[in-house]
Amino acid sequence: MKEEVRKAGESEKLRHDCDRIFRAGLAAVDPVQSVYRHCTREGDLFRIDDRTFDLSRFREVVILGAGKAGAPMAAALETLLADRIARGLVVVKYGHVQPLKTVELVEAGHPVPDKNGLDGAGRILSLAEQADRDTLVIGLLSGGGSALLPLPADGVRLQDKQETTRVMLACGASIHEMNTVRKHMSAIKGGQLAAAVHPAPFACLVLSDVVGDDLDIIASGPMVPDRSTFARCMEIVERYGIEDRIPESVMTRLENGAEKKIQETPKPDDPLFERVFHSIIACSRDALEAAAKEAETLGYRPYLLSEAVQGETVKAAADHIEAARQIQQGRHSVFPPACILSGGETTVTMEIGGKGGRNQEFALKCALEIRGMDRIAVLSGGTDGTDGPTDAAGGLVDPFTVQRAEACGLDADYHLEAHDAYSLLEAVGDLYKTGPTLTNVMDLRIILVDKTGYMNV
Repeated sequence: MKEEVRKAGESEKLRHDCDRIFRAGLAAVDPVQSVYRHCTREGDLFRIDDRTFDLSRFREVVILGAGKAGAPMAAALETLLADRIARGLVVVKYGHVQPLKTVELVEAGHPVPDKNGLDGAGRILSLAEQADRDTLVIGLLSGGGSALLPLPADGVRLQDKQETTRVMLACGASIHEMNTVRKHMSAIKGGQLAAAVHPAPFACLVLSDVVGDDLDIIASGPMVPDRSTFARCMEIVERYGIEDRIPESVMTRLENGAEKKIQETPKPDDPLFERVFHSIIACSRDALEAAAKEAETLGYRPYLLSEAVQGETVKAAADHIEAARQIQQGRHSVFPPACILSGGETTVTMEIGGKGGRNQEFALKCALEIRGMDRIAVLSGGTDGTDGPTDAAGGLVDPFTVQRAEACGLDADYHLEAHDAYSLLEAVGDLYKTGPTLTNVMDLRIILVDKTGYMNV
């Protein structure tokens, strides 16, 4: 009995430390502080990194943007430019709001776009087209921006975009692949918003939620040249064999584009981009570095497994736990107590399934892998506070998670195969909930490995 109490206490400490490390990562990518780190103002001189804008040369400043971090980013700009902002509009996910003075927020659907997003995107395009050389336009982009700017191209309906998004989510397409297709069925993405703003100068603050911080992928690149093509869209559709599941209007547009019957999105050699400037104000690397620092403070040796994890969730989970086993058994260059960290986003491929998301599925797979181990805990969470279509950021599991599930009459293997991690993790108290964080730099995974071997080798 005493041994069980000891182990439970050790597990609780590791779980507590996981939470502290995760929240340290979140603090490092706080949108308000990130804006302040990159933007300063002295009188009429407004600086973004090494670029200076003389506000006295502009008639007005306009804020346009979309993403889960849009509200706090706009709030920080209002503090810096309160007397100069004429108007602004930012589309955010439902619930990701806060009071603002001048900039208007429109709440809309994510990850599946809805009519609010359609209306908001149309109004943003209209404001962009009103800008001239005497207007300084500041863009705000963050994770979720693509789904929140659903302005369909001619001949494509909103419901067609919604269905295409659902099909691509279900088939396991990467965020890069999804955004490539989104750009080519849109009237605003793939550099088309920048084209609408031209000739006004366009300075864009970006909170990156994609592997490699690729600007033409973040929010489907409404303000940057588009290197992808209609032909690439067709390759993606054919790769996943979803031609018969994508709406006819979308397939017709992609096919016509590939045959050069439709004009391509603006490309890198277009001179309009000479007046467009971008600053990445926060990214996954920032969160990982802060998490590693907090882990050291708590007495763990940090080990960055990867800052760009992609691919199938269950395989990624198995790879992470194999690294943990090697550390516990002394077969690794890092020795316990250790903290394994990784960023990026995995994918879940399914036709139908239960309730959950990639982080919950990662946690459940890890729970199965670490059963029989001692002094280990795993936290996998979305830095935006939501994982899939759920109210949880992810899962926080330990070696006793599966045991607790069995006590509740639940089969962990079945729930993993059925993509129904949420109900099991909820039943055993292992869902990880933060609420909306108002930031988003992909996922953060933390595995704490303390000094011990296996309970059963």
